[in-house]
Amino acid sequence: MSSPTPDALLGPADIRELAAALGVRPTKQRGQNFVIDANTVRRIVRTAEVRPDDVVVEVGPGLGSLTLALLEAADRVTAVEIDDVLAGALPATVAARMPDRADRFALVHSDAMHVTELPGPPPTALVANLPYNVAVPVLLHMLETFPSIERTLVMVQSEVADRLAAAPGSKVYGVPSVKANWYAEVKRAGAIGRTVFWPAPNVDSGLVSLVRRAEPLKTTASRREVFAVVDAAFAQRRKTLRAALAGWAGSAAAAEAALVAAGVSPQARGESLTVEEFARIAEHKDAGDKGAGHEEQAQQ
Repeated sequence: MSSPTPDALLGPADIRELAAALGVRPTKQRGQNFVIDANTVRRIVRTAEVRPDDVVVEVGPGLGSLTLALLEAADRVTAVEIDDVLAGALPATVAARMPDRADRFALVHSDAMHVTELPGPPPTALVANLPYNVAVPVLLHMLETFPSIERTLVMVQSEVADRLAAAPGSKVYGVPSVKANWYAEVKRAGAIGRTVFWPAPNVDSGLVSLVRRAEPLKTTASRREVFAVVDAAFAQRRKTLRAALAGWAGSAAAAEAALVAAGVSPQARGESLTVEEFARIAEHKDAGDKGAGHEEQAQQ
């Protein structure tokens, strides 16, 4: 791989010049905060452990700061961009700044939530500065849609990073934590200051590393069935699982029967359970149905 020129990455002046030429003003609606620091994007690529044979998918490339750093390190990069102007400009930016790598770059002009296939070889890594307002749904969609993604590193709002990486028993452990855990081992991988963005956001950012499980979670329940239990448990997170899962199971008694069969205390709360325990509850929904049947007979 030929080494790129030292000035191939975008600095603050380059970002502002590009934005002015395109008439781009970062919008809050799309959570656009462009990274203007070359050292930061290189750090992200290092932390993501991008390898020379990696096929990287990037969501929300913006003006291309991280895209160029990824192209330095990976075999190829596919960027998914929803914004018409940014999507139109990015291939030209890549061609101008890294002409020898331009044939390794592909652009998909689409909403990442609607992407179901990508050009070229299957992606092996996902690296992205995700817009804060859609970070979790986009991340989960990409992990579900592209099982070939082994390693993920996303930059998200610090609070979102805490939620994704939270362990059972933590106050911020919730739906994102459990669902991310379904796919991967998740951990915080660093903090990013506000000054490396333009415009500077009002919140701090964090890096989250997700390494896909070598073997999928062992369960007879489907992902959808497990996620339904997770959603129900946290919809009323202050309630005991017996009460919180009543709607999901059909009644509180049915919920209790499913919980007991799964070896989970009906008095527990969702925030104390691992993803494996949620899967066991999903597997035992039939026990809940039977339990509810016995209760009906007793009442007759």
